[in-house]
Amino acid sequence: MSDVTITLPAFAKINLILRVLGRRADGYHELDTIFQTVSLHDTIKFTATDDPAIVTSGNDLLLAMGETNLVTRAAKALSDRFSPKQGARIHLQKRIPAQAGLGGGSSDAAAALIGLTHLWELSATADDLVNIATSLGTDVPFFLFGGTAGGKGIGNQIERISDAPATFFLVIKPNANINTEDAYKALDARSLTSKVDETILSSSGAKEFLDSSSFAFLHNDFEAVAFALEPEIERAKAALLKAGARGAMLAGSGSAVFGIFDSEDAQRRAIQAIELETGWRVFPCRTVGRDAYRSEMGPAGEVFALLFGR
Repeated sequence: MSDVTITLPAFAKINLILRVLGRRADGYHELDTIFQTVSLHDTIKFTATDDPAIVTSGNDLLLAMGETNLVTRAAKALSDRFSPKQGARIHLQKRIPAQAGLGGGSSDAAAALIGLTHLWELSATADDLVNIATSLGTDVPFFLFGGTAGGKGIGNQIERISDAPATFFLVIKPNANINTEDAYKALDARSLTSKVDETILSSSGAKEFLDSSSFAFLHNDFEAVAFALEPEIERAKAALLKAGARGAMLAGSGSAVFGIFDSEDAQRRAIQAIELETGWRVFPCRTVGRDAYRSEMGPAGEVFALLFGR
């Protein structure tokens, strides 16, 4: 099996709804969210080697590739758990911007678990993969599922829900950066979901939300915090609405914002019309449903049978 190579996408996510319900006794925050994978993605190449070492490289010189990198940590955690007789060379081609709230690092880690489980021919169970994913980060378990899914607890308790309809987005990453830890520190009681909001939002699912003409259920408790920390993020949201987005919102707990468009033509027109500030990056993308997510993994997608059944 040495020198066998597979290449996988690692898709970004947005949060269609992100509610922070309060601080837990363990110091983490209780969340209620709806995740959605989108077509913006990194690309990761995995090559099995007879040498048991794990060697990670990448195209982003600013990204550490050593023991702190989530891909390296995922590969090492899987190797420690199953002791394969092989190692791997891993090359990470980054496109998802960092500190954007798009889950790039978490998605890369999940892709590593999926790819190496297949490449090393491991006898892993669903619990094995989910437990390793949870140990790596709160968003990582979602990326073992993809599509549209609910997240509770600290975001790691994943519930599959009906995939949202095909939808076109524009994601803007402004120059501003917000570290997730800093975003949580900035939250206060005024920023958290109220009991009234919780009751309203609990009645809405992703499909109803995206089918709604009003987009009244777009909700992210981090928005007020992000706008206060970095006003440029609020300007990016305003630029999307001015360019014709039917709704726009902070993408997660980072600095990216997304706008929703009726069609690919509307998305294309918005790209031409949008008023960008220097250094802003714009990513046209669309929803990636659960079946498409699994299909895009190619032969490694068989790993999903552990999670979903055949």
